[in-house]
Amino acid sequence: MPYEDIIFEEKNHVATITLNRPDRYNALRGQTYEELLDAIKQGGWNRDNSAIVLTGAGDRAFCTGGDQQDKKGKTRMGRGTVRVPIEEIHSAMREVPVPVIAKVRGYAIGGGNVLATLCDMTIASENAVFGQVGPKVGSVDPGFGTAYLARIVGEKKAREIWYLCRRYSAQEALDMGLINAVVPDDRLDAEVDQWCAELAERSPTAIALCKRSFNADTDHIKGIAALGFEAVELFYGTEESKEGGNAFREKRSPDFRGKRMERY
Repeated sequence: MPYEDIIFEEKNHVATITLNRPDRYNALRGQTYEELLDAIKQGGWNRDNSAIVLTGAGDRAFCTGGDQQDKKGKTRMGRGTVRVPIEEIHSAMREVPVPVIAKVRGYAIGGGNVLATLCDMTIASENAVFGQVGPKVGSVDPGFGTAYLARIVGEKKAREIWYLCRRYSAQEALDMGLINAVVPDDRLDAEVDQWCAELAERSPTAIALCKRSFNADTDHIKGIAALGFEAVELFYGTEESKEGGNAFREKRSPDFRGKRMERY
């Protein structure tokens, strides 16, 4: 697959995937999802690699989730319950036998925060900002983005993150256990390189077995996600959900209650 929205590089036993849409805060459009999925599989199953580093171009954002300006929304292959292969990407990140490390500068918001959460380890610059926006734009991640997040930060904090859609500094994210380390921005690249160099010295089979063992405890979330995304697909067709995207594009406050689904 020729990549347009990402930069893919393999060097020193590390596959680096850079989301390359800095003008859109590295938001994901349909094409980006397809390229990201392909790159994770390519880098993760290359036996010469000991790690994948996932990051964003520029210093403003790691990733801000789905691009609300991408009206087409669908991928080139048209796959994925919600028209994009979010579930497949999450599964690939967990299934590849090497650790996936998030290198975060700037905003890791919405789906970007979910990606950072799903990574085996997350290292952030002091300027990093984390948080969710789903209920503000008529969306939600009903799988790993919620249930797995609760495993990491605790259920009370996870509910706060999703219900209130607040933003959290890198230090706050570290304190709640959402990330592994915070370093000055000019030290971020070197710090991630050091972690990757240490991984390259470890037994790849032992690391793969460790990852499989950790995943075994939460693999049931994949089934929950499959059911949840079916429900979200139906939700996206409602006026309530559409109001979130319309309000975002029109730069106004959404009127969710005026278009609320009768059931809720």
